[in-house]
Amino acid sequence: MAATKGLVRVDVVSDTVCPWCFIGKRRLETAIKKFQGQKSFEVRWHPFFLNPDASKEGVNKLEMYKQKFGEQRVKQMVPMLTEVFAKEGLSYTMEGSTGNTLNSHRLIALAGQQGLDKQDKLVELLFKAYFTQGLFINDKQVLLKAAEEAGIEGAQHLLDTEDELKSEVLHEVKTIAQARGVTGVPFFIINDKYQLSGAQDPDTFAKVFETL
Repeated sequence: MAATKGLVRVDVVSDTVCPWCFIGKRRLETAIKKFQGQKSFEVRWHPFFLNPDASKEGVNKLEMYKQKFGEQRVKQMVPMLTEVFAKEGLSYTMEGSTGNTLNSHRLIALAGQQGLDKQDKLVELLFKAYFTQGLFINDKQVLLKAAEEAGIEGAQHLLDTEDELKSEVLHEVKTIAQARGVTGVPFFIINDKYQLSGAQDPDTFAKVFETL
């Protein structure tokens, strides 16, 4: 993960159903904009599973949250997340289904092979589909549409098979967790030196960037 001289490399460990990962993405981008013309940035996305055993067919998102956190806590969480998303210029919905994210991570890995700009665009589209449109993250058509919009080649073939890039994704989840002690996301590794956990404020990112 070492960065070349003059380049700030940010490795982001995230899951596509993690709301704070989307917020962290937005805040990272805000910080990067402050250094336009001063530094070059390379952002690479890495997989994590909040629930590796999540249903491939999907379950109701709101009901899953209630089972996991309790109804009273969810009543507090929804308006709080709605407000946090709004501050980043995003809508937030609890509509739709949630479930297994392996296929989304396989697609993100494929995108990474074709260029980090494409990978970042795909991650953005998947986050928007899930969090702002209430679409199911393991819906093949949702994944294909995002891949097409991001300009990813080979998405249909990838999703028609169950094994392509599967072992690579699972290996990466395991090795990053072991090497970095990642137990939650988002998790940011900057120039293979600094580590930040959680959706940090833009100023926190900026302070690290200023030292590089």
